[in-house]
Amino acid sequence: MALATYSDLKSTVANYLARSDLTAQISDFIALAELRLQRDLRLHQMLKVATTTTTGGDPTIALPSDFLEMREMHIAANPIQTLTYEAPTNFYQNWRASESGVPKFYTVLASEFQFAPIPDTNYTVQMLYYARPQALSESNSSNVFLANTPDALLYAALGEAEPYLMNDARLQTWAAMYERALASITQADQGIEYGGQSMMMRVG
Repeated sequence: MALATYSDLKSTVANYLARSDLTAQISDFIALAELRLQRDLRLHQMLKVATTTTTGGDPTIALPSDFLEMREMHIAANPIQTLTYEAPTNFYQNWRASESGVPKFYTVLASEFQFAPIPDTNYTVQMLYYARPQALSESNSSNVFLANTPDALLYAALGEAEPYLMNDARLQTWAAMYERALASITQADQGIEYGGQSMMMRVG
């Protein structure tokens, strides 16, 4: 079984379902599976670095178009100023939200980041965030999910297919295999990221 390309994946889904008449629907099943993985998985291969610039007097900057979740954000200055996330409710209770100066905090509002204090000049902001992989299509034959988690993507697509086929008996099977793959993938990814680090004590 080859799962290197979008075409491979569609063929494999058709084979597992033992159906040759679902060409259009299988594309939908895969698209829904990708949406599920976007919500459930955070892999180091999904991390992306982006740099933008604040404008003095403007407390907001736009989220990247492929933004899923922030990992780390800082002001690229000397020394680096790490920004602390606050939930919107706490953010607006922070008395510094109406101040002007070097940003220390941020929150997410709709499609924007908002900073406190309000930037008093232009600052370079660097962020490390989890990015939404480009969706699979005829013109995009692979992506992060297919290259690194083909089993989870397959089981998720099969799980999306069974309600359409009114075959509820198979839902539990694909759900269990999807969850097992997800747990294994997450554990392996954490091992890659943290496995080589030795424990250290930090003295304040």
